[in-house]
Amino acid sequence: MPRATNAPASRERRKRVLKSTKGYFGNKSRLFRYAKDAAMHAGVYAYRDRRKKKTEFRQLWIIRINAACRMNGIAYSRFMAGLKAAQIELDRKALSELAIHDEAAFAALVEKAKAAVSA
Repeated sequence: MPRATNAPASRERRKRVLKSTKGYFGNKSRLFRYAKDAAMHAGVYAYRDRRKKKTEFRQLWIIRINAACRMNGIAYSRFMAGLKAAQIELDRKALSELAIHDEAAFAALVEKAKAAVSA
């Protein structure tokens, strides 16, 4: 009785891994042993960074808002407290876009926040 190796499935599995690692440097794109490890690591990083991306964007928005606030003579924390007191509900992404693209509107928000904090 000949030995059964399940060759078609094994070949397909190897081809799938090598296709997913196309463009990787060196042996990681050419040899199955190393490509398998590289593909596994890539999947782990992708899973982790899909969640990390949300944190990084929020940090970026806060940095941009803070910079625009400082240019208008108020600290970020005082600005956010003022918006909350004035019952202005804009998220950080929208505030960041305003700070970049519409400085006049952002300055108006800063004035409202200052008035709400001092009152």
